Amino acid sequence: MKSFFLGGARSGKSTLAARKAAQCSSDVCCIVTATVADPEMAARVEAHQRERPGHWRVREAPVGLAAALREEAGTAGVLLIDCLTLWVTNCLWPPQEGSGGPVSEMTADLAGWRRERDAFIEALSSAHCPVVLVSNEVGGGIVPASPVARLFRDEQGWLNQAVAAACDEVYLVAAGLPLRLR
Repeated sequence: MKSFFLGGARSGKSTLAARKAAQCSSDVCCIVTATVADPEMAARVEAHQRERPGHWRVREAPVGLAAALREEAGTAGVLLIDCLTLWVTNCLWPPQEGSGGPVSEMTADLAGWRRERDAFIEALSSAHCPVVLVSNEVGGGIVPASPVARLFRDEQGWLNQAVAAACDEVYLVAAGLPLRLR
């Protein structure tokens, strides 16, 4: 069983996904994609850590998500992947030593991203354990003004479509309430 939770920021998608994972198995491996680059992000990561049961295994995979999924699929009762949105950013604009510049000044690694994305969709499709995934729905607002933001929105939207196609259950989350789409 593969379950996909998507929604806006602070919609409750991570909480619902964690609840779903816990219902599937007490043996949960949480694959996280966040990187901590500033105090605000550190606080977000710490909040997620406090919400997770202490016995859950955590694996960090800011970029190599396909490899992490393949390796962990045979060892956990259920995999919880949180979140695909940060992973897209990490793959499109991988950290570069000494770059120091904002994302808008960096060139996206489209070829690297698309290899990672395709490998991930293949690994997800062939996983034999339950997988619960979290992603942001970013296409509901206005068309972004910058090319970087439009690229991110487009790639995230295409990834969400591919993940939804590979999942048995898809939920759109708003105000902490899941609307089952499939």
